[in-house]
Amino acid sequence: MANRVELQAVTKRFGNVVAVDGVSFAIADGETVALLGPSGCGKTTILRLIAGFESPEAGALRIAGEDMTRRRPYERNVGLLFQHYALFPHMTVAENVAYGLRHRGFPKADIPARVAEMLALVKLPALAARHPGQLSGGQQQRVALARALATRPGVVLLDEPLSALDAKLRQELRAEVKDVLAAVGSTAIVVTHDQEEAMSLGERVFIMSHGRIVQQGTPDDIYAKPETRFVAEFMGRSNWFSGTLAAATQFRTDDGLLLDVAPHATDGAGHSLCLRPESIDVLPDGAEPGPNRLQGRVVEVVLLGAARQITVELAGGRRLLALQANRAAAPPARGEPVAVTFAASACILIPDEPA
Repeated sequence: MANRVELQAVTKRFGNVVAVDGVSFAIADGETVALLGPSGCGKTTILRLIAGFESPEAGALRIAGEDMTRRRPYERNVGLLFQHYALFPHMTVAENVAYGLRHRGFPKADIPARVAEMLALVKLPALAARHPGQLSGGQQQRVALARALATRPGVVLLDEPLSALDAKLRQELRAEVKDVLAAVGSTAIVVTHDQEEAMSLGERVFIMSHGRIVQQGTPDDIYAKPETRFVAEFMGRSNWFSGTLAAATQFRTDDGLLLDVAPHATDGAGHSLCLRPESIDVLPDGAEPGPNRLQGRVVEVVLLGAARQITVELAGGRRLLALQANRAAAPPARGEPVAVTFAASACILIPDEPA
């Protein structure tokens, strides 16, 4: 499959600040990629470079094989969904969707049918005559998406597309946005600081820090095989142990625990062991022995709807966070003695970074 977007050693500075530091990547035609990272890491600047709102100091940018490094925004066939939608309040929904079509020179007679097609795609055909102020946040987001896609752009750029919505609505609209992008077949780049959003929308995820891509891969690979502590922590909650490999399949923590791990080459270097909360089983104190069995007491149980978050304090004061499905069985009570167990394969070993 041909590459739709390519960046080669692109660098962008604002004064003395390096916002994008020699970034290179290729995104296939029709692929959806998520740029994930904290505020100020350079992800929105990359979107603005692709859109043509900024120019790089170094490097090259290609879209559909053509050099776009110095091309103007209107020469790039790119659609942009802004973080706050930027709908025109004095225009109706239909007029907002038609705006780009008129300015791109679409045949006037074809515009009403294209607007109707896009509103049907985002499930808002009955709201064509309303104004943005008469719509909910979720409806405004759909109108903005319809407007961005109406001109059939080869590349769609979405800058924090769901951040202005409440948590429940964000979850509902993720699947809808993904379905709409799949229906039109455009290459899409989604900028977000929300790891759930990145994993649900992106076929690949690029993790950014300080203007660089520090890891990229499928959501499953990055979540299960983070290469650094920064990536592991950004992709979800974790429990951490510091220590060294005592043998190929054993890890000795700094506070004296000996844990079974999947086979690794031993080199004497320090490591951090990452353990995801959902990998931990919390069992009654008298349950059958299991792998990596540790004794402790329940400190807190928090109901999160479909799951329970259980905090267990081990001897010595270390606390582990476990996440378990909320089933019919009663959760352990606060102060109750329990055992926590986890499989050797659940232990993610990350070499300590040089000082």
